[in-house]
Amino acid sequence: MFILHGSPISNYHNKVKLALLEKGIPFEERVIAFRDKTPEMLAASPMGKIPFATTEHGSLCESLVILEYLEAMHPTPALLPADPYAAAKVRELASVVGWHLEMAARQLYPSAFFGAPALSESNSARIRREVEQKIAGFQRLAKFAPFVAGDTFTMADCAAFADLPVVGLATKAIYGEDLLVAAGVDYKPYVKMIGERPAAQKVVADRKAAQVR
Repeated sequence: MFILHGSPISNYHNKVKLALLEKGIPFEERVIAFRDKTPEMLAASPMGKIPFATTEHGSLCESLVILEYLEAMHPTPALLPADPYAAAKVRELASVVGWHLEMAARQLYPSAFFGAPALSESNSARIRREVEQKIAGFQRLAKFAPFVAGDTFTMADCAAFADLPVVGLATKAIYGEDLLVAAGVDYKPYVKMIGERPAAQKVVADRKAAQVR
């Protein structure tokens, strides 16, 4: 049995969970605390990050790596195009969303969501410039036609559905405006569309339930 370790409130966890549900792969979900750096966890996830997975072959960490493993082990329904270049473009977009755009916005999360002191004016301005730069890069790749990489649901949608709303919420909390919307990224109809899929509804329901505990 595939075991996904993490938290339903983690967008990185939910990328993998959405893929598992979309593919219909049986799995067990084990919730762990963000700060639960036990020796057992660090053996499976050396950087102490979630999510990580227990597979029939051993442990894996890093959400995009886990997504690639799932695609290789369970190729249908496909979350990558058959054409190698088209598949590489989906991977490229998923990486830009997760490793550039979301990671830039992540600097805002302590103050936006977790009660940390307000950012200094200079730090706030620096992060804003960085987030806006990453948004511009994302805009050059995203298609929303109607899915983020084109006309088919892909791995990039697992990333975008999980990450874009968090980026929007964080920037609105800190800057008083959603920087995605301000830049002309009309992502909310897209998120609503993906949210109508049964797998996405399950992810969202579990996240909301975890947030009120």
